[in-house]
Amino acid sequence: MRLSALRIVLATGAALTLGVSAASAVRATQMHPELGAKLAGMGEHGVVNLQVKTKSGQLCWTFGMGKMTGFTKASIHVGQTKTVLLELGMHYTTKGCAKEAAMTLEHLESKPGSYSVFVDTKAHPGELRGKLFAGMAHM
Repeated sequence: MRLSALRIVLATGAALTLGVSAASAVRATQMHPELGAKLAGMGEHGVVNLQVKTKSGQLCWTFGMGKMTGFTKASIHVGQTKTVLLELGMHYTTKGCAKEAAMTLEHLESKPGSYSVFVDTKAHPGELRGKLFAGMAHM
């Protein structure tokens, strides 16, 4: 009787270990270190590409905005809401990197479609907007 109880415990432990390993593998394959968004609004268009660097805890960005100027700020929002997840620098810059919390980077990598990039002008907050996706954006 004891031997069969021991076998059940060992089998349960092995199944749990395999389940945790499988969940970790699935999570790792769903991470997207390169993200992009096509931005549009007010008759203008642009793109932004993000690189998530989890080892160094950095998020880097590059904007392609054509000839449009006058941007004041860029940020990543939860969905299309006013809730800001993080700002892309203190002021708008075409290229840059910022240190971010590991959990924030993990959320971006695992569910990019849950976030949007807003680019503000002095006259219009969120003048250009676009939903993030896995991969690079091109004009």
